[in-house]
Amino acid sequence: MKIAGKTAIVTGGASGLGEAAVIRLHAAGANVVIADLNEEKGNALAAKLGDKAVFVKCNVTSVDDVKAAVNTAVEKFGALHILVNNAGIGSAGRTIGKDGPWNIEWFKMVVDINLVGAFNMLSNAAYQMDKNEPEDGEKGVIINVASVAAFDGQIGQAAYSASKGGVVAMTLPIARDLSRHLIRVNTIAPGTFDTPMLAQLPQAARDSLAASIPMPQRLGNPEEFAHLVQAIVENNYLNAETIRLDGAIRMAPK
Repeated sequence: MKIAGKTAIVTGGASGLGEAAVIRLHAAGANVVIADLNEEKGNALAAKLGDKAVFVKCNVTSVDDVKAAVNTAVEKFGALHILVNNAGIGSAGRTIGKDGPWNIEWFKMVVDINLVGAFNMLSNAAYQMDKNEPEDGEKGVIINVASVAAFDGQIGQAAYSASKGGVVAMTLPIARDLSRHLIRVNTIAPGTFDTPMLAQLPQAARDSLAASIPMPQRLGNPEEFAHLVQAIVENNYLNAETIRLDGAIRMAPK
């Protein structure tokens, strides 16, 4: 799909990997809806990018919020063609602790945001994309964001790995389902990237993470993630695939 003149929604688009995707798609000529909970950062990014960008406060687990984000794309820019399904949260907790089993409500919340929320967003986006006229044999492109934790989750990542593993597992059936509607679905599974979350770690911890990556031996750059987003959108034979973007890392148990 040609990006110029198209409209994209990027969830979790106010910072980190999402922000990089917003900037890349906007630079390629897309209108962008920045869907995030962080109003300050989201509005600041939209203001920086200008008329072809708008911020919408969005909790992906809320049907109303998701519909509002999709409706904003259509009302402001006329249609919706691209979704970067990036919103999510991390988690850490062992299956059992000194005081008993892990809090099941926390487990449910992580899965609800990372997996159920992702499906909520893509289902609503796909419904709107289906109204588009086909261009080069397609109506829309959906890019989910999982994690290498879907494949080699570490100790304490049970909820996170389960949620991201679910994103990977649903990629193929959803791509098959939406093929009749001419909508492609792919997933990116990032490794360890230099995001604001990791920036909070001590330098020694950051150096240790970088040293565990075979090649290149450094943290990933969010712009490299955004580059892959663009490549997926533009390559219309790429469908139902999960792509690890991780410098060949395989996560150790801890």
